Amino acid sequence: MSKPHLLIDTDPGVDDALAILMAHAHADVAGLSVAAGNVGLGHTVRNARTLVDLVGARTPVFAGCPSPLVRRPEEDAAFVHGSDGFGDVGFAEPQAGVEDEAAALALLRLTRERPGELTVVALAPLTNVALALRLDPTLPDRVKRLVVMGGAVTGHGNTGKVPAEFNVGFDPEAAHVVFEAFPEFDLVDWEATLRYAFDDAEFDRWLAAGDERARFFGQVFGTARAFNRTHDRSGVIAADALAMAVAIDPSIVVRSERRHVAVELDGRLTRGATVVDWAGRLKRPANANIVLEIDAGRFAAMVRRALGAQG
Repeated sequence: MSKPHLLIDTDPGVDDALAILMAHAHADVAGLSVAAGNVGLGHTVRNARTLVDLVGARTPVFAGCPSPLVRRPEEDAAFVHGSDGFGDVGFAEPQAGVEDEAAALALLRLTRERPGELTVVALAPLTNVALALRLDPTLPDRVKRLVVMGGAVTGHGNTGKVPAEFNVGFDPEAAHVVFEAFPEFDLVDWEATLRYAFDDAEFDRWLAAGDERARFFGQVFGTARAFNRTHDRSGVIAADALAMAVAIDPSIVVRSERRHVAVELDGRLTRGATVVDWAGRLKRPANANIVLEIDAGRFAAMVRRALGAQG
């Protein structure tokens, strides 16, 4: 299978880090467009640069919007990822630079230069992608695939708003813009990532067998792992890594369902929730291919290779 060509919108973030390691192990990466989300933009851009150094690539890093489109975020995820997004390990200043071009403009330029070639992998709040769409509504015509890590399709979210998932909940207006604009996208939601969490002991064996990428990930993962253990989250939850696996190899999906998915913008308790029209009552065209089951063995193999634990 030839390598897929990816353009990754990200807010690194521990699970973003694993996904980006996977991308560089399995794909051609055209660029990292960086959003605020897990932590502030200054940290997420620096973390993206750190990852580029780690993998020894020349992947360009583009800084995006430092805030959601409309409202201030109600929360970030520093309590999970550490105040710097990488477990507060204290890595040295990265050598990789950041491009002068804004992330939304880079998304437009790269898809114009490579029309129909790039899969956009959205691992962050969708602010950058929404800004690009507002500048050029024809963006979907040039994107080969859009894979979104976001949402909670039956309302079991991971934010202070009970039904909402973090990426969509951080910037619901941006998610609304993207979901309305793209006639088709793959949705890997929070609930799917819980179903495909890795066994702790098995994951530790992968880290022990891996190379410098595994050692790095073991360091940054400490804060998130401690949070999960004290908040009834079992196993190693690799949310962005699961979305990345779907982006790299769509045949990993065993079962999915096409439905119309929208975003709640106004609810007092439900702002940021993804609303799935399971029964087709709204008579709206299905826009989301909701990933429900994947080949767990192949997913694990992709992660092991990204950690250097498998050739």
